Amino acid sequence: MSTQTSSRPVGVDELKRAWQALNAGEFRTGPGAGKGPRGRGTAAEDDWTPADGEHTIAVIGSAGSVGASTVALATGLAAAAPVRVIECCSVTASGLAAASTAELGLHPTDWRQGKRDHVLLERASEVLADVDEVPLPTDAEHDAQLTILDIGWEAGQLLATDCWLAEAVRTADQVVLVTTATVPGMRRAGVVMDLLAGHWQPEQITLAVRGPRRKKWPRGLEHAGGPSVRRVLDADRCVEIPEDRDLAVNGLDSRPVPAPLISAASQLLEPQHLSTDTSESA
Repeated sequence: MSTQTSSRPVGVDELKRAWQALNAGEFRTGPGAGKGPRGRGTAAEDDWTPADGEHTIAVIGSAGSVGASTVALATGLAAAAPVRVIECCSVTASGLAAASTAELGLHPTDWRQGKRDHVLLERASEVLADVDEVPLPTDAEHDAQLTILDIGWEAGQLLATDCWLAEAVRTADQVVLVTTATVPGMRRAGVVMDLLAGHWQPEQITLAVRGPRRKKWPRGLEHAGGPSVRRVLDADRCVEIPEDRDLAVNGLDSRPVPAPLISAASQLLEPQHLSTDTSESA
């Protein structure tokens, strides 16, 4: 018994669109090639350079759900305007989806924008399967702009990808690694620091540790992350991020971020670059 493959008629308009896409290079030639209409098909198009006067902080979670988005937002709230937080993960992994107090709509570059006090929040509007699908940031609107990149991807996956976001981490003015005051958390932090070793020395990375104060850490916890974490601690580049029960249950929403958290995050700001503002802590 023979079978026939049915085909649907193709309209002239559809053929024209296909021809235009072909001329624009919006097609696939193999796995992972060609990024479609978002304009990320070549290395040159993947480049992003911060504007003159734009200061960048890359916030990386050592694992999922360690509080990286919370630290990124709290740091933005602790900094003086102008400041923005760019959440670079897929829309399905967003920790800032409910954090805006005013929604500003969808930017033409595919970023969904909102405001929280003096902080501009930008988050992905689509499902992103790979790191190199993250849209390029919007242009900085102000001189002396602070841009906080909430990375939102596993560090190994990020650094193995040739994309603007990986380069932004390598060239950031500051790197903040967020983890938890647990043995697994410290171990993961040590692994991430080893991955970053080609670009950052441990003493140059600030470790933000969510949990009890350092003097109350269990015995042996400081050594659980290996030599890299130990060097960060010895260099006194560790900021204690307090636990908050309401945040742990509800996540970030429009309610005020707790004052102790903003106060802790203010320590992540380099005084020679940024001043602090804790107006939301009231």
